Amino acid sequence: MTNNAALQHRKEQAIARGQGTLAPIYVSRADNAELWDVEGKRYIDFGAGIAVVNTGHGHPKVKAALHAQLDSFSHTCLMVSPYAVAVELAEQLNTRVPIQNAKSMFVSTGAEAVENAIKIARAYTGRPGVIAFAGGFHGRTNLCMGLTGKVAPYKAGFGPFPNDIYHVPFPVAYHGITPEDSLRMLDMLFKSSIEASRVAAMIIEPVQGEGGFYAVPQGFLAQLRGICDQHGIVLICDEIQTGFARTGKLFATEYHGVEPDLMTLAKGLAGGFPLAAVVGKAAIMDAPNPGGLGGTYGGSPLGCAAALAVLQVIDEENLCAKAVQIGEVVMAQLQVLQAEFPQQVGHLRHTGAMIALELVKQGDANQPDADLTKALVAKAAKKGLILLSCGVRGNVIRILTPLTIQQEVLAEGLAILTQVMRECVRKAS
Repeated sequence: MTNNAALQHRKEQAIARGQGTLAPIYVSRADNAELWDVEGKRYIDFGAGIAVVNTGHGHPKVKAALHAQLDSFSHTCLMVSPYAVAVELAEQLNTRVPIQNAKSMFVSTGAEAVENAIKIARAYTGRPGVIAFAGGFHGRTNLCMGLTGKVAPYKAGFGPFPNDIYHVPFPVAYHGITPEDSLRMLDMLFKSSIEASRVAAMIIEPVQGEGGFYAVPQGFLAQLRGICDQHGIVLICDEIQTGFARTGKLFATEYHGVEPDLMTLAKGLAGGFPLAAVVGKAAIMDAPNPGGLGGTYGGSPLGCAAALAVLQVIDEENLCAKAVQIGEVVMAQLQVLQAEFPQQVGHLRHTGAMIALELVKQGDANQPDADLTKALVAKAAKKGLILLSCGVRGNVIRILTPLTIQQEVLAEGLAILTQVMRECVRKAS
C-alpha cells in the first residue's frame, strides 16, 4: 500500500527540494474543510490551500460548472479563439471591484497578475519606478521577488533583481511603525532615491499575507491615494490573498473607501483552479497595445467557469457574513489562549476570516518565537489539523479556514489548536 513516508521519499527523489512541503501528508480526497491522506487519516483544513478554496474543497456548484465546461471544451486559448465564459467573468469582476468603469485581463497565477499590473502601469505612465512595502509578498518570479519585502525563503540566493524597485516600511502598530513613519520614509524616498515623477506604480496589500496578516491602518490607504493622485502614480491593491469574501468583504479594499487604479486577483477566484486577473480603470488597462498582454493559459475556460460558480456561491451562501462570523468565533478562542499564555501569545489580529496569532518570548514583541511557531504547525499536523505560518520573522500562525466550514468542524479544529498550544508550551518550558 502507498503511504505518506513512501511518497515523501519518492517526492524527494523526483521534485526539486526548493519546492518544499509543510508536512508529508499526501492527500487522497477532500470535502469542504476536511482532508484525508493516502493512509486514511482525516485532517481539518485551517489553510484552505493558502486562501484558495474559500468555497471549500469540491463545492457541488463549482464541480458542476467544471463538468459542464469540460464537456464542451477545455482549451482554445483566449487570444486565438475566445469564448463567452471569459467575457462573462470579466463583466462580473468589472462590476464587483471598487473601481468605476473597469476592464479585466486574465492570466494563470498571482505572480503573473502582479507582473502584468506593473507592465500596465509602466505602459500607461511611461515611467519605470515601482514602490512596494516591507513585509509585502507579491510572488516568486524575478520581478515579483524584487517587489516582495521578505528575504527568507523567497529572495535568498536569487538576485540580482530588477532596478527601479523601492521599499518603504509598512505601518504596524504592534512593532512601533506608525503611518506617519511610513509616509515620512516615502517622502524621504522621493527626495533621496527616485523622484516621484519617475514612479509608475505603488503596490500594497490591504492586509499583508506572507508578511504576517497586518492590516493597513484606517486612513493610510486614503493618504496613499492622495499621494498617487498628486504625482500621477498608479495605485495597485494586491488582493490575491484577501479577495473573494476572505476578509468579510468581497475585497478588503472596500473597508477603506478608496478606489485603486488596478487590482490583482487570484487564489480564491476560481475555487482551486489556476486563474488570476488584473482589473482596473479602463483607460489604464487599455494602455498596452494588442498582444502586449496575455498568455497561453490565461483565462482558461475551466478556470473561468469555476470562477463564475465561486461568485454565485459567495452570493447565495452569504460568505462575506460567514467570514465575519468565523473571525469572531476563532478570535474568541484565541483570546482564551492569550489569557492562558500571555508570555507566548503576543498579539492577535483578524480581518474577517483572515486571522493571526503572533508568538513571542516573554510577552515581548521584539522577541519573536519562530521555534514555537514551527513546533505548533508540526504537532498540529500530527494531531489532524492543517495550520500555516507566516511573518517576516517566521513567528505568526495564520488561520484561513474555508468560509463554508461547518460550525462543528471549526470547533473541533480550535480544540486541537488549543490542545497543541498547551502541549508545545509545556514542552518548551
